[in-house]
Parts: sequence; C-alpha cells; structure tokens
Amino acid sequence: MKAKALLPVIGLCMTALIAQPALATTATDMTAGADDGVALRATSDGKLEKGDTAFVNVTAATVWTSPDSPRSVDAPATKAPVDLDAWNKAMSSTEVRRGLTGLVQTQAPYGAELNVLDVQGKWAKVAVAEQSSPKEKRGYPGWVPVSQIVENDRFVELRDDQPTAVVTTRFAELEHLQFAELPGDEVPDATINVELPLIAQDVEDVRVALPGGGAAWIDYADVRVEDPDHDITAADPEPADLVKTAEEFDGLRYLWGGTSSYGFDCSGFTYTVFRAHDIDLARDAGDQQKQGKAVKRSDLSKGDLLFFASGGKGRAHHVGIYVGGGKMIHAPNASKSVEVVNWKSWDSGNQFVEARRYL
Repeated sequence: MKAKALLPVIGLCMTALIAQPALATTATDMTAGADDGVALRATSDGKLEKGDTAFVNVTAATVWTSPDSPRSVDAPATKAPVDLDAWNKAMSSTEVRRGLTGLVQTQAPYGAELNVLDVQGKWAKVAVAEQSSPKEKRGYPGWVPVSQIVENDRFVELRDDQPTAVVTTRFAELEHLQFAELPGDEVPDATINVELPLIAQDVEDVRVALPGGGAAWIDYADVRVEDPDHDITAADPEPADLVKTAEEFDGLRYLWGGTSSYGFDCSGFTYTVFRAHDIDLARDAGDQQKQGKAVKRSDLSKGDLLFFASGGKGRAHHVGIYVGGGKMIHAPNASKSVEVVNWKSWDSGNQFVEARRYL
C-alpha cells in the first residue's frame, strides 16, 4: 500500500466515493492541517462504570457466562491482545472444545458497542448492542475482561456523524496506523461485519477511526460504505448472496458462542452471514425462529433457515441455511467444521421443526 494522499470526509463534501454516491458531512474538520492526532485521540472520564458505553478493542471479545467461566486453556482468549489462533489450537481436541459449552455466551468483534451493566474488578458485565436477545433489552449479556474494552467519547461522536465502513471479507487488514492506542501495541484483525467510522479515502483505500483512538487504512475492496443520512445503504441481497457468503466459511471449525471468522456455533453462523447483508437476526436459534415467515418444507428456497428441535417441535436448538438441491450449510457441533450436507439425511433423528424466510 502506498503513502496516502488524503481526500477527507470529515468537515468537507467528498465529491465522489468509488462506486458510491457522493457523501457530505458536517463533523469536525480533520483535514491535513488539523490531522495531528488531537482530533483522533480517545476521550473519556477514565473510569469504567455501570451505564457507560464501551467498545471492543481486540480482534474479538469472547463474552463469558461469568468471570469464573474461563479455563486455563482459554487464556489466549482472555488476555489483551487476544490470540484466537492459539486458542483454537489449544482446543484441537473435540473434548476440550466441547467443554466450552455453557461457559461462553457469544462474541463481539473489534469496535462493537457494549453497554456496561456492571464492573467487578478486572471484569465487566456488558450487553452487546448489535446482538438482540430477550435476555437483556440492551443487547446480548455476559462478561468480558476490562482490558479488552475501551471507553471513547470521540469514537461515539464519529460513529454518529460519519459514514460507516463495514468489513465484507473474512479478514481485512488494518494498515498505516496513526495515533493508535492498542493493547500490547498489536494490531487487531478486522473480521467480517466490523463497523468503523469512515474519515477519509484515497483511490484504493478508506481511512477509518479506531475505538481506542487513532486511525488506520483498509483496502476499499474489503468494505462497503453506509451513510443512511445520504441514502447510501447496503444493496438488498438476493438469496444467492447469502449462500455465497455462507460458503466462504466452509471448513471453519465449530466454536461454541463464536460469531467471528475464527469460528462459529450454529446460530452465530447464521447471525453473521445475515448481518453481512444488513439483515438483523437475533443471536440465538430459538429467537431467530420467531423472525421471518414460515415456509413449507416442500417450498424451500436458497437462503431459508432450517430449524431443528428435540422431538421435532418447540424451540429450536439448531439452525442451518438452505443452499438448494436438498442441502444446507451449517456449523454442526464441536467435533466438526462448517459443512454442506443433505439436510434430510443429516436429520436422522427427525428433529426438523420448521423453515423460515427472511427475504
């Protein structure tokens, strides 16, 4: 990536954004003369408390059932910065990976908004704002290490005032960081669905603000730009688009509670795929089952969700995405990876309960 000649978004009317309509904003001027790091510096009162808004400041924060939930093998996921590759490697055996069941609630990606519900020492109880759940009206609840999250009032302002760059690939690299404050000075991965305020662009890349302060560049091909105030939103997806995104994760190892490119559970997989196309699903299978419209099993279409429950009735405990030809793609269990299967053959226990459509 070459040195950057900024085309600022903040404080100016940007005449064109590649493959997008023009953007115009009225936020603080951060053009070349003013862009000395002051306007990008993280601001907060310095004390994390109940009622605060915080943001994930690592590649992905694993949201635990309680501060006592992590096992010794889970250490790579509880430090800052996290090492999710090392964590996955440490859980190479099915038994160890299955032992995560019930210990983790969900995950939140880099930059995700968290509502702080409580703080106890080195841990904070939070609600992941983007993940709806009947467990908590402010988002999906659980506990995260305080070291993995950050307060930043300036980031809140930029999120409100600026267009958003949404990562559309499994991984997007953050490059040419400036003024950034990161745990361990390690650059996190921007995984699919990470949302960051867009503050400038050049021909090939966009510049984004970071939750801990500072800025970085991302390849334009790895994001889509959204600015609802100027009618720039994600294109309405076709069913085949959902299937294409889902198939990009074929072979990724199952991870209980996972919602990132490092691993999924069944509903974390469907939640992530649909969110990649700006479709707001609930986090858990049983709650996703309450959305959309019912579809007869004889009328299945690509992109429909297939739900499975004990005895073939009631609240679903498993979900997959219908890909056509009698097959579905899903994240099955701790012994396997995301895979495409003949769904009727897979459902040897006759647990299919219903199908639902969201497009």
